[in-house]
Amino acid sequence: MGAEKKWLFTLFFAAFISLLLFLSSICGFSSSYAFTSHKPFSAVHRGRGYPPAFAYYITGTRGDADRIFRLLLAVYHPRNRYLLHIGTEGSEDERRKLSVLVKSVPAIRAFGNVDVIGKPDPTTYMGASNIAAILRAAAIFLKVDGDWDWFITLSALDYPLLTQDDLSHAFSSISRDANFIDHTSELGWKEDQRILPIVVDPGLYLARRTQIFRATEKRPMPNAFKDLPGRSFLEYCVFAWDNLPRTLLMYVNNVVLAQEVYFHSVICNSPEFKNTTINSDLRYMVWNNPPKMEPLFLNKSNYKEMVQSGAAFARQFGKNDPVLDMVDQKILKRSGNRPSPGAWCTARRSWFVDPCSQWDDVNVLRPGNQVKKFEESLKNL
Repeated sequence: MGAEKKWLFTLFFAAFISLLLFLSSICGFSSSYAFTSHKPFSAVHRGRGYPPAFAYYITGTRGDADRIFRLLLAVYHPRNRYLLHIGTEGSEDERRKLSVLVKSVPAIRAFGNVDVIGKPDPTTYMGASNIAAILRAAAIFLKVDGDWDWFITLSALDYPLLTQDDLSHAFSSISRDANFIDHTSELGWKEDQRILPIVVDPGLYLARRTQIFRATEKRPMPNAFKDLPGRSFLEYCVFAWDNLPRTLLMYVNNVVLAQEVYFHSVICNSPEFKNTTINSDLRYMVWNNPPKMEPLFLNKSNYKEMVQSGAAFARQFGKNDPVLDMVDQKILKRSGNRPSPGAWCTARRSWFVDPCSQWDDVNVLRPGNQVKKFEESLKNL
């Protein structure tokens, strides 16, 4: 009986190894498949005469590694650049997990255009530390690969309503000096509740994240500029060749939800950039009436209106909400741990083969039907 059990164990082990090798060969999990079954290199061309490129800064908090990875796949394209950030409240294990997930995608390994921040920034909800993290991300993009046209910030709660081919195609007809930013000079209740109160963001000086501290005093509105909720503009904020970005940065350090004030105020009070703004952030959101601090969570009941809105992104979604599967299936045409396919993906589509495990010219676009609504929305803006 001992010999028989040993023989059965050997047979079972051999069958198991054979199955693993078979799955590895068809699904693209092995490194040999990733670099031999497609063209090893496809040059990325950027600049005038080529489709625009985007720098995506995608952020999340503790427990968001899977959500960030799914969002990355939904907006991935070899022409773009990506920086992923899990804040200090997340663990090192989560950041390692996210890095492993990123490296599991053959195209990402080949093009090397996705980075995960290893030393995270503290980001306090409603505080100014979010601005410091965004400025750091912009500086990293400018240092490692400055050849992009627009800077897009997304959180793990966001999701795209367009493919990257759609987005790049629509933006090809827009001046690359344009800046999309939702702002207004009619502050209303926000002036008394967000601008005039003095707050302290502990994320700027404490190792651990806590809530903002509120002072009992209020301060007057500044009379040197107004508070109003592209690449060259981000360079201006980072390098600040005049003192306006630094002056405003000092002021908003003590403002509630400083992220909704800082960039809007810089761009609308800068002689060089104030006429480059397009008053929209290209997002679809549903608010309470009167609006609360955060928009409502979206679900299947919002799908039709969301798709018809002409927005590029929507916010906010619960983790793995079924409406995200609808967007994947009907708009992005992606499934599982695979990027949203575009004209650059050439593998034959099937349930066991990632269409983006092989590719051709990554500078070619193939827009779909959803782009028409978005182009109409841009035209109206």
